[in-house]
Amino acid sequence: MYQLYYLVKKSGTTTIFKGIFAFLILWIVVTHVFQMRLLGAILSQFVSIGMFVIIILFQDEIRRFLMSLGSNNTFRVLAKFFGAKSENNVTNTVITPMVLACMNMAKTYTGALIVIEGEMSLGHYVQTGEVLNADVSTRLIENIFFKNSPLHDGAMIISNEKIKAAGCILPVSQNPNIPKQFGLRHRAGLGISQETDAHVIIVSEERGRISYMSGGHIHPNITAEKLQELLSEPLIKKNEKTDKKRK
Repeated sequence: MYQLYYLVKKSGTTTIFKGIFAFLILWIVVTHVFQMRLLGAILSQFVSIGMFVIIILFQDEIRRFLMSLGSNNTFRVLAKFFGAKSENNVTNTVITPMVLACMNMAKTYTGALIVIEGEMSLGHYVQTGEVLNADVSTRLIENIFFKNSPLHDGAMIISNEKIKAAGCILPVSQNPNIPKQFGLRHRAGLGISQETDAHVIIVSEERGRISYMSGGHIHPNITAEKLQELLSEPLIKKNEKTDKKRK
């Protein structure tokens, strides 16, 4: 219930939710307290189709809630029990080329948007771009985001240590508190980090600065060393858990 409330509040649909809640209170008062049969019957017709209205109004929030529920630790344990692979942590062989590419692109003021898939699938967004399934390399990343490249405007999605797709379209965050200096590329990166557990790297085309986003939080203007550290945190935690299990 808290997660559902958090998603509704974060998406900015709290006003609609309050309106629906107020309508339900009015329906209860009219029908059961004052027993106004005619008006109660009219309101009951709206209540009977209310579930469909809620699904239409909150379809994005419901999808995010189910995705968040599916990525819960309990479901991960069940997935492992049935033999499914749920972990998708990148290794140093992927992190190092990405950091080098971002550092080089920042020096040449080349804009870039790189999304690293977490445990929540990004297959829906992969289909919006050009599927590549290529190995991660510094030169390939720089060539994709080269200013004259047809794929440089979209997002690159990395999954299972592969460049899954490029030129992908991401949801744009509607958060009014985003700093004004952040453009559409940063808003798209923040939007995908709010909806999923993906890690996002953004290189600003105007300022030549690197930003990192995860869980809806922004780390602006970071160095290559700090980016390496942030990307390596999930891998370090995974290794620590493995060492504890061995002990």
